[in-house]
Amino acid sequence: MRFAVVIVAVLILAVGAQGAGGPAVGATAYLAAAQRDDGGFGEAGRASDVALTAWAALGLVAGGGSEEARSAAADFLKARPGQIRTQTDRALWVMAVVALGGTVGADQIALLRDHRPGILVNATIWTVLALRSAGEAVPSELVKEILATQARDGGWAWSRGGRPDSNDTAAAIQALRAAGTAGAPIRRGITALRRFQRVGGGFSLSLGREPDAQSTAWAIQALISAGERPGKAPFRFLARLRRPDGSYRYSVQYGTTPVWVTAQGIPALAGKPFPLR
Repeated sequence: MRFAVVIVAVLILAVGAQGAGGPAVGATAYLAAAQRDDGGFGEAGRASDVALTAWAALGLVAGGGSEEARSAAADFLKARPGQIRTQTDRALWVMAVVALGGTVGADQIALLRDHRPGILVNATIWTVLALRSAGEAVPSELVKEILATQARDGGWAWSRGGRPDSNDTAAAIQALRAAGTAGAPIRRGITALRRFQRVGGGFSLSLGREPDAQSTAWAIQALISAGERPGKAPFRFLARLRRPDGSYRYSVQYGTTPVWVTAQGIPALAGKPFPLR
């Protein structure tokens, strides 16, 4: 598994390098420049936000951001656990704090471990990722829930009874791999994920939509986590979306939420699936 990741990471640098540092470094520099004085991150014209700061923190860690930027983001997040509203928010917060080198209180870990699967499959997926990020064992019922919600075509939806999409399929694959699951569920998931790849190499969120940067990044991470080679095409697609300042467009047609899009793209550009190691 580690050997496969190294090979893919080398491939990423060979295919996508732009300038001496490569696209991940340029994107990370963009994030650092977008950081606010309070240590948090927000899109243009909006206040710093805990969830966006958590995503940016994961991008900074994956891309090798400066200690100063990472420390400021950690301080911002650790001062605001009260702004956690949902289970997925909690999981994202835990993943970011741990990735930044911080410690998470036993109360937050307990809330993750006590999660009871409901209609939101996404919440269970992220709970598993967060627990593994913190080095915690995953309750077997959470893994069983993810496996039980795999659709007939091999993919996963955001909620029970929903239509599978590329992002949740990619996240589920990473969660299962982090929990030690291999074999048929992963192979079926990868087959389903590849159905979202469009002409030109990018992946779309759902069938019939145009490919976008975030879906493509999620797919790359999932493929790497499963020991698969993403190939050159997804990175070429991402290169088409890269702006001169290092940020990434959402898609060829839309250039919305550059901080969020760029933050989610960096781990894929760096060849690092979740949870970050």
